[in-house]
Amino acid sequence: MTTDQQTPDELSEFADLMRREEEFPGRGYGVDPRVRRARRRRGWIITAVVFALLLGGSGAYIGWALTAPLAAPDAVVSSTPVGAAPAAATLAFPSQGAAAISVSGGDAYLGPTASGIWATSGTDEARAMASLTKLITAMVILDAKPLADANDPGPTITFDKADHDLYDKYYVMGATIARMPTGSTMSLRDALATMLIPSASNYAEAVSTWAFGSQGAFLDAARRWLSAHGLTGTTIVEPTGISSRNTSTPADLLMIGKLAIAHPAIASIAATPSLSLPGPGGMSNTNTLLGVNGITGLKTGNLGEDSYNLLYSATLDVGAAEPLTVVGVTLGGATRESVNRDVIRTLDSIRAGFQHVPLVSEGREVGSFSTPWGSTARMVVAEDASIFTWSDTPITATMTTTTPQTYEDGEIVGSITWTAGPNTTTVPLEIDGTIIPPTEWWRLTHPSELGEG
Repeated sequence: MTTDQQTPDELSEFADLMRREEEFPGRGYGVDPRVRRARRRRGWIITAVVFALLLGGSGAYIGWALTAPLAAPDAVVSSTPVGAAPAAATLAFPSQGAAAISVSGGDAYLGPTASGIWATSGTDEARAMASLTKLITAMVILDAKPLADANDPGPTITFDKADHDLYDKYYVMGATIARMPTGSTMSLRDALATMLIPSASNYAEAVSTWAFGSQGAFLDAARRWLSAHGLTGTTIVEPTGISSRNTSTPADLLMIGKLAIAHPAIASIAATPSLSLPGPGGMSNTNTLLGVNGITGLKTGNLGEDSYNLLYSATLDVGAAEPLTVVGVTLGGATRESVNRDVIRTLDSIRAGFQHVPLVSEGREVGSFSTPWGSTARMVVAEDASIFTWSDTPITATMTTTTPQTYEDGEIVGSITWTAGPNTTTVPLEIDGTIIPPTEWWRLTHPSELGEG
């Protein structure tokens, strides 16, 4: 609906006409002067009213246009940035023989079976244990003659002539031996250390006979011990490992390794690089990897070329909340050096599989704000983000946003949360730039954009 209104110019002309009528009264000849004056008064009143209406309406529009609410800036949110999962980790296992590994403390990353038998190579057939046997011998002895703790010396053993003669027996067989003078004495703990650290076979037979009275009784006890622990893949015919008929599977040996590190005295002895005792003198651990790459034990063994074994334990700091506990075994290596290299590569490959994956960089745009009057701002990631994960664990992301209150630079307007396995990383989203209000002229000239707040 429209209303015809006189413009200010028309009113001015009307006023001029009224003035001219007053200046030339002759043109109103025959009209009573009082009537003419009344007409003029009515004209001026009408003029004043029209002017007032025009000025009042214009002021109201201006007031409304300058104060009317505005629609919120348009927000456009782009896709959520999702970090790309890294390539799958590849475990480095030896190309020869057989190997198996168990990892405790990493189930959240590696899966619930990691603390059992996590990964293997080769077959699980029984192979000659060699001197890995001595770990079993030590635990069977301590089952019958327990020590109170890792430092308890235990009972004293006196070695007689028969014990001394074992030195010559195992010397002829080419086994590792340590001096055992007739009549010498030694604590049980030191005797076990001499059996395990330099791998002295004469001490393995002497101490096992002392503990059970005879080798037959020892072997009966050893078989009962194996059965009690479910080690059905392991066979023992003598206490040293010199016989190739002492065999075990990689799976059984992982369990034996776990039992060993859970025994305070055995774990302490197996982690000892060297010691010196009256009688045998100075001795070095045959496990030269102790202290390398987190390796803490356990026992070496070999029956010559292509039969080198290592049952090992390690504590791996991979960047997780707690270090991982590893028990592994390598059987049938070509040489001691090759076995050591294989074990180091295996542990390194586990570490390499854990990593901090970059997710997004500070300032990454994930959305924007715009207005009809041309003011714009960006929605950006407020800080760098990465997430700790294992191998190619999938990474998911969720972005939430909120309506800004001020649309000013630095205002937090949401967040992004990434999840990979057990870990999450969250970073805030903020406004980069400030939405500037429109000018008064824009408000006055864009009435259709107003009143939408």
